[in-house]
Amino acid sequence: MLRLIARRVLVAIPLLLAISVLVFVLLEAMPGDPARNQAGMDATEEEVEAVRRSMGLDRPAYERYFSWLFGALTGDLGRSSVSGLPVAQLLAERSPVTFELVFLAFVISLGIALPVAMLAARKPGGVFDRIVMVGAMTLLAVPNYVLALLLVIVFAVTLRMLPSIGFTPIEMGLWLNLQSVILPTLAMAIPLGCFYARFLRGDLVEQMNSADYVDTARAKGLGPWRILWQHAFRNSSFGLLTIVGLNVGALVGGTVIIEQIFAMPGLGQLMLQGVGARDTAVVQICVFIFAAVAVFANLFVDVMYAVLDPRIRYGGR
Repeated sequence: MLRLIARRVLVAIPLLLAISVLVFVLLEAMPGDPARNQAGMDATEEEVEAVRRSMGLDRPAYERYFSWLFGALTGDLGRSSVSGLPVAQLLAERSPVTFELVFLAFVISLGIALPVAMLAARKPGGVFDRIVMVGAMTLLAVPNYVLALLLVIVFAVTLRMLPSIGFTPIEMGLWLNLQSVILPTLAMAIPLGCFYARFLRGDLVEQMNSADYVDTARAKGLGPWRILWQHAFRNSSFGLLTIVGLNVGALVGGTVIIEQIFAMPGLGQLMLQGVGARDTAVVQICVFIFAAVAVFANLFVDVMYAVLDPRIRYGGR
């Protein structure tokens, strides 16, 4: 297990470095002059040059990249060229919002998918199964930003049950915090839960209809629920784990749009603002964090494979 983790971490390091280089190159290729944006459109050329020197933009691009990389490795993430605040401070303020959204959306999506898929797979083709499949396909066809607006119209505007924008820190009260994150969390969790439910239901039905071990369990007199939970689900969980690992990156990336819609002060909103202002230090670390979450989520999936089935031998791969 330790060798598996060490190999995956060694693979992740050059991947994350390549992502940081790509982001830096794309930011450099963007049109516009960040020094001019910072100084203001009415600034003189001398003022713009002074801002450019203060931002380090007078140095070669490769020198600025390696300066950022060395600083990041030593704990100095630099300062935002827009607000002037340390990037580490911005991350400390913004990251709890994003990670709370991602965690709750992940838990709710699986909380929806597992029981729904199990109930639908128990009687494939039945009334509940058909309702689930039609509902899942309908909700999957709705983009999360459209679903977010529909949730706002229903629960914030019409029913006035929940706030439509803003975030309340948990320090100000757990219930107020949950009220502020319910709508954005549901906007991310519902489509994902529908996707997981459809995938898991299909795999469970295939296992129940064609797997030899299911016939053996039936011959032993085991009940259908016990076969479904103890045998079919255990094998289907491998495919579900793979899908979950691949979707973590999409879930984290989805916060960029959701945080804008609900005015949530998280990393997604911070990164989007940084892109518009060409705030390289902010954008690079935000993308780096998103990429690291996706990479280490896949590492966690690999470890869970070995936990679920000790017969798997990664050493031979």
